[in-house]
Amino acid sequence: MGGRTTWWEVRDERLQRHDAVFEYPGPAVRVALFITCFNDTLFPETGRATVRLLERLGHEVEFPLEQTCCGQMHFNTGYQREAIPLARRFVEIFSPYEAVVAPSGSCVGMVRELYPMAADLAGDRWLAEKVEALAPKVFELSEFLVKRLGVTDVGAYYPHRVTYHPTCHSLRMLKVGEAPLELLRAVRGIDLVELSEAKECCGFGGTFAVKNADTSAAMLSDKIRHVLDTEVEVCTAGDNSCLMHIGGGLKRQRTGVETVHLAQILASEATEEDMKR
Repeated sequence: MGGRTTWWEVRDERLQRHDAVFEYPGPAVRVALFITCFNDTLFPETGRATVRLLERLGHEVEFPLEQTCCGQMHFNTGYQREAIPLARRFVEIFSPYEAVVAPSGSCVGMVRELYPMAADLAGDRWLAEKVEALAPKVFELSEFLVKRLGVTDVGAYYPHRVTYHPTCHSLRMLKVGEAPLELLRAVRGIDLVELSEAKECCGFGGTFAVKNADTSAAMLSDKIRHVLDTEVEVCTAGDNSCLMHIGGGLKRQRTGVETVHLAQILASEATEEDMKR
């Protein structure tokens, strides 16, 4: 037969991959979890999954309770000077850590790419120096795993048909490249399907979706069409903001397709029942 792989072929491959042994031999890193406002408020399970994943790999994860908004929302909507105190607070809180990891490309992009602009705007040499020292230690989750730790197999098991949406900030600003897909390809049990026109924006863009609702809805319609063409169970991405936008459209159309953050897939492990199947 040509075309789509049959279910029993997928199942056989899943069972073979499920039996593989996971081993991460790398050194431990002291990591600070930069949770981001969006995840902390609306998607706390993504933060918990990130901690489980990093601890499973043998790293020490701390959650600085003093952390607040990074200031991205302010900076991107014209309130750039109002974001400067938040940038100062961020560098004070996170500078002591060996690495700072966030399950969000957009907020990491704010720190690495826009904090230098904020320091220049403020004429704050102290802030500029602190940002220069801290920025290289701030990572989006997938790039931390692949580029910093050099690991792609994190011991995950996720027996579902999945497609991946690369978010704009991770793709264009951080240039994480294939890192998320490398991690997903190593997940045991997964049936990973390529998303057509994957690099097209989903239409969220923060306040863009509010200020330009019609354009945003049209872009979302295209994205949903491509997701449905894959006939997947799950659409994943590295930013819950985009997944919320995509997921809202999928639910309104009653498609049955779920949205799940990349961290939650990577943190998933086989249960005893899975082992018996």
